[in-house]
Amino acid sequence: MQACPEGHVERIWDNSCRHRMCPPCAWVPVERWLATQKGRLLACEHSHVIFPIPHARNDLWLANVAVMSRLLCASVHDTLVELLGDGTYLGATPGIIATLHTWTQTLRLHPHMHGLVTGGGLSQAGQWLAVRNGFLLPMRVVMALFRGKLLAAIRQGLPQGRLRVPEGTRLQQVDHVRNTRGRTTWYVHIRERSPSGQGVLVS
Repeated sequence: MQACPEGHVERIWDNSCRHRMCPPCAWVPVERWLATQKGRLLACEHSHVIFPIPHARNDLWLANVAVMSRLLCASVHDTLVELLGDGTYLGATPGIIATLHTWTQTLRLHPHMHGLVTGGGLSQAGQWLAVRNGFLLPMRVVMALFRGKLLAAIRQGLPQGRLRVPEGTRLQQVDHVRNTRGRTTWYVHIRERSPSGQGVLVS
């Protein structure tokens, strides 16, 4: 809130929650975005997938929001396309709708990608192949490949100067955390399947 010298209110700034049910914030643009995404959904089942970045990477994220956003998006895309393109799992190219979330509902920093992945895809011959028994991918395989791709991108970006070392941190410290996190589980969630995907979009 800003007041003029006479004490009258000149302008009010709301803290934007950007929740789709909050009219002063982002209800209209969010509804437009949802309508656009619903029009892109295919007539098949969709799986809801979530790819979070470990909290140990939050300092690196804050120092490189734009670059880390691109690396996260690319790592998620490449992981899903590579695995589902493998004949061991599907052997086809899936449809993917993904969105980046950076905060929790309690405004805690938590960068992660939400994705809707079709329950099938197009083979090189142009045929539609459905996932086997409604099973998208083994979670441990997805975790390992995603972790490897994102860590490799970070490993290349730091010495090349595309990623900035967080203030007050040495490159050696970033390497230590990176190597430590590389030996632990990076949690990826493959959640409920939806007949159309619309239920996941509005949840």
